[in-house]
Amino acid sequence: MPFTRYSFFRSQLCVLFFFLVLSCQNQPSSHQQMRQILERVRRQSHHHDNIFAAQDQLRHCDSLLKTAYSEQDKVMCGYMKARALLMTGQEQQAIDLLEELNRQIFQMGLNGSKMVTSDLALAYLRSGERSNCVLNHSGETCILPIQGSGIHANQTGSRKAAEIYRTLAEKYPDDLTTQWLLNLTYMTLGEHRKHEKEPFYLPGMLGDTTYRIRAFEDVAAHLGLDVNNMAGGSIVEDFDNDGYLDLVTSSMGLDEPMHFFKNNADGTFSDQSEKSGLKDLTGGLNMMQTDYNNDGYLDIFVLRGGWFLDRFGNQPNSLLRNNGDGTFTDVTTGSGLLSFHPTQTATWNDYNNDGWVDVFIGNESRKTSPASEMHPCELYLNNQDGTFTNIAQAAGCAIVGYVKGVTSGDYNNDGWKDLFLSTMDGNRYLLRNKGVKAGVPHFEDVTAQAGLGDSEARTFPTWFWDYDNDGWLDILVCDYSFEKPLSYYTAAEALRTPVRNAGIVYLYRNNHDGTFTNVSKAMGLNRTAFAMGSNFGDIDNDGYLDMYLGTGNPAYESLVPNKLFKNLGGRQFADVTVSGRVGHLQKGHGVSFADLDNDGDQDLFIEMGGAFIGDAYPNSLFLNPGQIEANHWLCIQLEGAQANRSAIGSRLKLTFRENGQTRSVYREVNSGGSFGASPLRREMGIGQATVIDELEIEWHGSGNKQVFRNIRPNQFLKIREGRDQVEVVHLKTLNFKGKGNPHHPKQDQLCAPIQSI
Repeated sequence: MPFTRYSFFRSQLCVLFFFLVLSCQNQPSSHQQMRQILERVRRQSHHHDNIFAAQDQLRHCDSLLKTAYSEQDKVMCGYMKARALLMTGQEQQAIDLLEELNRQIFQMGLNGSKMVTSDLALAYLRSGERSNCVLNHSGETCILPIQGSGIHANQTGSRKAAEIYRTLAEKYPDDLTTQWLLNLTYMTLGEHRKHEKEPFYLPGMLGDTTYRIRAFEDVAAHLGLDVNNMAGGSIVEDFDNDGYLDLVTSSMGLDEPMHFFKNNADGTFSDQSEKSGLKDLTGGLNMMQTDYNNDGYLDIFVLRGGWFLDRFGNQPNSLLRNNGDGTFTDVTTGSGLLSFHPTQTATWNDYNNDGWVDVFIGNESRKTSPASEMHPCELYLNNQDGTFTNIAQAAGCAIVGYVKGVTSGDYNNDGWKDLFLSTMDGNRYLLRNKGVKAGVPHFEDVTAQAGLGDSEARTFPTWFWDYDNDGWLDILVCDYSFEKPLSYYTAAEALRTPVRNAGIVYLYRNNHDGTFTNVSKAMGLNRTAFAMGSNFGDIDNDGYLDMYLGTGNPAYESLVPNKLFKNLGGRQFADVTVSGRVGHLQKGHGVSFADLDNDGDQDLFIEMGGAFIGDAYPNSLFLNPGQIEANHWLCIQLEGAQANRSAIGSRLKLTFRENGQTRSVYREVNSGGSFGASPLRREMGIGQATVIDELEIEWHGSGNKQVFRNIRPNQFLKIREGRDQVEVVHLKTLNFKGKGNPHHPKQDQLCAPIQSI
């Protein structure tokens, strides 16, 4: 739908109004200004029309019950209250009310008993989760298949849930959602296999073990990182430049603060949320790191308002300046980035090749009513003085749509960063950057010509990556089309009768001529995944990029596993979720791949909470045990000079011989997928090669190229643009479990001189 002049004018007036209001106060700092704005937005969000404001909906239901006239109205209002109780985490009160409603419905002969009974079973299951998975959380909790300490010790809730689900399954044998939840409930009791001769048994829910990897272990609780958050973002990054990766989390809830965990370089983390100033700031469905002012300290960009309908989505993003002393300051109001649109997705890159990173923001426009406001995408050009200017309209990228994922990369290798947008309204956009005219980059929509208009699926996360290491960026985008709870589709897949084109992963291979080919089926990805929070990395250092897909779905019935797919040499992807023990049943939002313990392999941090306060859940850090000991790695930190300081958009190429064959591995500097942020340092696997013959760097923005030869693996390196010398960084391997990790080679075992040309 076109963006009208009126709505544009109104949005600009809105921004001007807030600047005027703030200027009339006693000149508060920019940080304080954002706190005031967030408090105002928070108060406005507490309204029963807000679908995520369960507490306010609960109060509204109580007021409706007081004025309900007929018995049917009372039952309906009571049911609405029971749902609100579930969303606020008051499971026992919901159970009591649903039990009473069931009795009333039976006595009155009303329809709706299945709906109420299903929610009663769900309330019992959620009660079991509360007492076991949240209050007595362990590293095995909610990992499918459920086993060990993940089996419920207090089985009261699950016992009752199983009884009700079994009755429902007998009465409604075609209800796959009930079948999935029944089998899951059996699993929480440790009795799944005992029921394998029953008609509703789902053997396929035990997962695919065709290809096996070594099991990860969730150590978040041991490290104090298991924050009980709602849905939100994650960043793993070295924010204080000491070489050790820190952790930042956010939450979509405007009542919930951000968290900052400093890596103490001794196997522990310290919570410095308050000291850093991040505890002052709330909200943030997603976020990412950037160095907008080229000072060498990575800043944070927080995105807010995604999923919220109408006025409740008009929330500000935040640009948080890293002060270099362990603190952050919100500089949004003075930077020119203050706007009020619903979003959770953005991509930082240097779109005009001037050595300073700019930001493209994908906003959500939905026509829910005739008065719905449209929210065009924004492209803010860096003015090189700490401020930005929105030039999206002039640049030809002010797309209006229900945008859920954006990514940037040079898909045609012409030196200019392009854009790809994923939307929930059935459209996709590949925008080719044609270069700069009058200081403004210009984009052209080449979606149809590129062969990317082959589906009208509603899609969510997306990214550019070189999955087959041919030197050309490919595109991954994930379908998020569903009409029923995700458990319905997952049960269908377990029965080997998956619903067609539901939750499919689309992979488009770059044909090197400006076009792409859909290779999903050939790559083994035409299966149900329903990705929301997701990212990619290399878990076994074979040089091929793997991916973790989190479901994120807010429905309580959507208790389905997040999935890990391993890249088999660029020829196929294998589901290794079960053997990897990473099939978490909780929501899966911000995902980060990172070698947090500096042992040479990438671990997984995942923000697990849901969209309602009753669905907050502890985050997970899945520690990689090491997969293939013979595989080697190289970790490279780039620092731009003429290119932007953080080297975002620069490209690395490692060339080496493995088992007698010459091959190359390509990476671009970015934070990974479109929901969650991995570190900008490049953690690259090289398989069993014992030396890297050539490391080539293409510095984005400056066009400079550097080549280094004869590099030994298993090292941490820092390379500055224009310098011929490579700096070897000596970092300690950290022990996150209180015992040794003997399977990893020492960092200095394979070191050798480095030559540059």
